[in-house]
Amino acid sequence: MGALHEGHLTLVREAKSRADHVAVSIFVNPLQFGAGEDLDAYPRQLERDSALLQAEGVDLLWAPTVDAMYPDGFASNISISGVSEGFCGASRPGHFDGVATVVCKLFNQVRPDFALFGAKDWQQLAVIRRMARDLDLTLPLADNIIGVETVREADGLAMSSRNAYLTPEQRGQAATLPSAMKTAIAAIESGETIAAALAQLEATLLAGGFSAIDYARIADADTLVPLDARSQRPMRLLVAARIGRARLIDNMAVQPQ
Repeated sequence: MGALHEGHLTLVREAKSRADHVAVSIFVNPLQFGAGEDLDAYPRQLERDSALLQAEGVDLLWAPTVDAMYPDGFASNISISGVSEGFCGASRPGHFDGVATVVCKLFNQVRPDFALFGAKDWQQLAVIRRMARDLDLTLPLADNIIGVETVREADGLAMSSRNAYLTPEQRGQAATLPSAMKTAIAAIESGETIAAALAQLEATLLAGGFSAIDYARIADADTLVPLDARSQRPMRLLVAARIGRARLIDNMAVQPQ
């Protein structure tokens, strides 16, 4: 959605290593913002973003207008059940319908062989893969939707355009999130119960300056079914927490049992 940072540029570089030509789409999608969310305030820096992409050697910037994406009479919606229903889907009703609809349109417009997304939004990645598989998309195939590991600041905070909402004090406190997540994962992998480790994670965040935790759960990495005990399948710790004006999300791998 623009306001590019090093995380986005890492996607570009990974794409250049896999393909002869690289296209980047930038579109602040109104369908994925709910009532009272930050659609109007979301940073829009198309001229700056275009210069950054040009410097990286991107071949095509596709930046459609809202009218071009959703012309008069637009009446279609893609809804993905299962993977979209918990976590951010529970606290942001309709969000992943908006994501699935716009990404399907962008895929059809650009027809990429591969598509790369940051793994920071793990649920979004799962939704897009499910959509591609269920709708038999031919370009890109579901297996060609590639998650690229989260790019982090020096203190561990995941890079995000919404980090710009943080005051200097809040920015320092925000580093509590990745630190507390790593501590919780280490505890779980050492035999601590998931419930106890997550309770400590939430307490640490609230003591560290966060005002609320939307969720902090261990889930199956593929299906996103929440887990109360360690599994023999790949798992993720997914967290969304609020500090100041920002709602920060993050996720990290948990080793199977």
